[in-house]
Amino acid sequence: MARAMFGAGCFWSVESAFRKLRGVSDVSVGYSGGASENPSYEDVCTGATGHAEVVMVEFDEARVTYEKLLELFWQIHDPTQLNRQGPDVGTQYRSAIFTFDDDQKEIAERSKAMEAERVGARPIATEITPAGPYWRAEDYHQRFEERRMTASARL
Repeated sequence: MARAMFGAGCFWSVESAFRKLRGVSDVSVGYSGGASENPSYEDVCTGATGHAEVVMVEFDEARVTYEKLLELFWQIHDPTQLNRQGPDVGTQYRSAIFTFDDDQKEIAERSKAMEAERVGARPIATEITPAGPYWRAEDYHQRFEERRMTASARL
């Protein structure tokens, strides 16, 4: 399985979107791009750690391409918003692509350029950086929207 890591605002809805994509075998939510080790949600929310809320996507390259993952990434958030998505504000909500190798970096850069053409005058705030440590978020954040929908269906 290949891996991809994205930050696109609150990780709950981002996780849910990637889980629906055929060829994706697993998605987990966590934190990356910061300076401290093993941060908690509370730590990240202070903005002091520098981490982004991210999703780690495991996918079968024979069934879905990295380019297809990037297409979904651009569709599910507004990459022109700096350090925010909708009402969620802070560096942990930044738009980010964390790449695992030179191929992913090249593909991500091309994809960002195409997105810039699509949005026109509004600058793209998305950062593209090499993937660093990934810290899995607390269990109560994993599959959050899926669990919420299941709970609602029981009511």
